[in-house]
Amino acid sequence: MPKKNRSAIKRAGQAEKKRLRNAHIKSTMKTYIKKLTVAMEKKNKEELNDAFKKAVAFISKASSKGVIHKNNAARKISRLSKRVHTLS
Repeated sequence: MPKKNRSAIKRAGQAEKKRLRNAHIKSTMKTYIKKLTVAMEKKNKEELNDAFKKAVAFISKASSKGVIHKNNAARKISRLSKRVHTLS
């Protein structure tokens, strides 16, 4: 952590806030993906579709907020949809 320069101290604080926010969003995104995986194992179509919609929406939201890159989001969504549609 910087000691002297006021702007450096401020930037360090801002970076820490962003790091915590991004970590929370990434963790929540992984949780939605895990819930979708569990729904795939149960093979309940209603639960599967609901979990898929929530996961895709959250991944898109994370991408639009700049937490993950848009290509990373597209790749995740593509792979999840491929897995879901093979079960349907």
